Amino acid sequence: MQEGLDAIRAWVRMDRAFAQFNRWLETEHGITGAQLGILRIVAEMEPVTLADLRRRLTLHPATLGQLVDRLAVRGLVVRTPGADDRRLREVTLTPLGARTLRGAPLAGPVRLRSAVAEPARMRALADAFTDAVTLFGLEEWAP
Repeated sequence: MQEGLDAIRAWVRMDRAFAQFNRWLETEHGITGAQLGILRIVAEMEPVTLADLRRRLTLHPATLGQLVDRLAVRGLVVRTPGADDRRLREVTLTPLGARTLRGAPLAGPVRLRSAVAEPARMRALADAFTDAVTLFGLEEWAP
């Protein structure tokens, strides 16, 4: 079926674009696309607690923790005890994190947070991604 082949080609193109983008980011900026996304969200919300990030993102808590840990090791963010509740950890950008963010392109899924597009187009994109999970037979692995 031609439509199926067209859909496969479109998926492969997007998959390759993500792979190339991530390789470029690692080479040019020393971070992954996921780490760049976290930096952008921290910059928008800072200071933000890890608990707030967990609630707002669809990442597994361990995955989020690892991403933030790697950013902290690289000196791009700092984690400090919460101002109101010392049990919480707040995440903020460092000057190096802010410079990295300014130098990196706004690309990938996090771009959708600020993309100027008709609401119907964004809804269609969300529906297409939801359909892709079903059509790819991945529902079991997509909570």
